[in-house]
Amino acid sequence: MRKRSQPWIQRRSRFVIAAIAAFGAVITAYLTLTKLTGGTAACPTEGCDKVLESPYATVFGLPLALFGFLAYLAVGTFAVLPWFANPETKKSLRNTLEHWTWLFLFVSSTAMAVFSGYLMYIMTAEIQSLCLYCIGSAVCAIALFVLTLIGRDWEDLGQIIFTGIIVAFITLIGSLAVYAPIHSPKAETDSGYAITTVSAPDNVALAQHLEETGAKMYGAFWCSHCLEQKQLFGKEAAEAIPYVECDASGTNPQPDVCQAAGIQSYPSWEINGQLYPGTKTLDRLAELSDYTGSQNFSVR
Repeated sequence: MRKRSQPWIQRRSRFVIAAIAAFGAVITAYLTLTKLTGGTAACPTEGCDKVLESPYATVFGLPLALFGFLAYLAVGTFAVLPWFANPETKKSLRNTLEHWTWLFLFVSSTAMAVFSGYLMYIMTAEIQSLCLYCIGSAVCAIALFVLTLIGRDWEDLGQIIFTGIIVAFITLIGSLAVYAPIHSPKAETDSGYAITTVSAPDNVALAQHLEETGAKMYGAFWCSHCLEQKQLFGKEAAEAIPYVECDASGTNPQPDVCQAAGIQSYPSWEINGQLYPGTKTLDRLAELSDYTGSQNFSVR
């Protein structure tokens, strides 16, 4: 009886899985380094930095991308692990590795795909910005899931699907639990973003001028650049800044106002009907708002 030929995808699936995992590891390694060094991601849009600055980009005090890197590294390692067992002299070991590594690949890729899907929802619905690197990582995770599903001739496909449903449920519940504190009413006060500088009188005068002329600073409570901007003003002046909170979890949030104003990054200043994204020096804000008072700006 002629033996049924094995489909190409099943013969090369481990190689393809390892290649995709390596690509995903490169993406997440780059995002991890960018987050740890406080740098700016090389991205055609400002959405990448906005996503990296969000509270969702940090888990247990570490960059979320770091966990993604470790996951891709693990998947790549388990994809090639059976290759190190000689099929001639260590056939039993190789068969054991084939079985258990396939199970690991399916469970891990299922969890990664579900978590990536949840992050895509967060990115579009909560952060409302697109990070091309994050989308690339999500595509890798979904591709890994598809490949582990079709890359092997599973003996009991029903059992595998049932296992996948259980893993997906656990992953989703875990994701909601991890990010639950972000939606807590105490999220802003617990974030650690406190203004520590003291304002000079001219700083307060500029802040009052900005308010009187209808200027607005758009930001989010978790935005590190927004904190930098407020630190330039000092605590007293920052309290007088015409500030608009864009995150729904912040104090007195006005996300609809931010959306109507077309805010794409934080902080963004609206002065005399014009938008100016990014942190500005007080001298620059004085120039943009036609401030003519004393400009001995300083903080201590």
